[in-house]
Amino acid sequence: MFTGSIVALVTPMDDKGHVCRSSLKKLIDYHVACGTSAIVSVGTTGESATLSHDEHGDVVMLTLELADGRIPVIAGTGANATAEGVSLTKRFEHSGVVGCLTVTPYYNRPTQEGLYQHFRTIAESTELPQILYNVPSRTGSDLLPETVGRLAKIKNIVGIKEATGNLSRVSQIQELVDDAFILVSGDDASALDFMQLGGKGVISVTANIAAREMAELCALAQQGNFTEARRLNQRLMHLHQKLFVEPNPIPVKWAAKKLGLIATDTMRLPMTPITDAGRPVVEQALRQAGLL
Repeated sequence: MFTGSIVALVTPMDDKGHVCRSSLKKLIDYHVACGTSAIVSVGTTGESATLSHDEHGDVVMLTLELADGRIPVIAGTGANATAEGVSLTKRFEHSGVVGCLTVTPYYNRPTQEGLYQHFRTIAESTELPQILYNVPSRTGSDLLPETVGRLAKIKNIVGIKEATGNLSRVSQIQELVDDAFILVSGDDASALDFMQLGGKGVISVTANIAAREMAELCALAQQGNFTEARRLNQRLMHLHQKLFVEPNPIPVKWAAKKLGLIATDTMRLPMTPITDAGRPVVEQALRQAGLL
């Protein structure tokens, strides 16, 4: 459940900015049908930053309800305050989620010791498996391999989503953890290389709109068939890149609407819809990927 193609699911909203149940069900059904390994609910791509604490929990619980045991659900539980991270995590205890994805604290830029104490405190508050999430381009905080090695000794910290795009991190972390510790990529463009170096999958933005293709890509990598995997990845490469032509999840929400997977690409301020300049760039990438 923590390997393969794991989708960082968008949170569909209606025209008024309320969570859209019907679109969420359509998305979940799509991922079940396409072989996605698991869903991350309310991560960065799920707009955790603009949902209230209560809404955050409600979306995860709605995702669990609509998934109905057909696909594992991982709850996004990251926060820049440790107490809030603990509170979110405790909300999902015994809920049915298979684990939590916890991003490094953002904006306040703690030291490595602060990061260690943050994740340790959250992990010790729960029995749920914990996946660390390192994305310094967004948070301003880089969880270094040495700190990952320390955290990996805590029994329910089971893996890391490494989204630096720095492939040397794979071997650096592997040297400091045991074989059971799971490394997954958080960067679609370099995910195949990450897997060839020993990573076990990707928590993917691209999978929102190319679920079958990303599931196949990860399956080929797991089989060691990197020749075919590279052919498929080359077809998807423009999509991996152009889904970030504007800040995530602006382009992927528009693409999901374009493909009929969600009803609207509504987001909450300060996030705004894709620009006139961005639309044709993403549309061309969809065509190159064979999705249009």
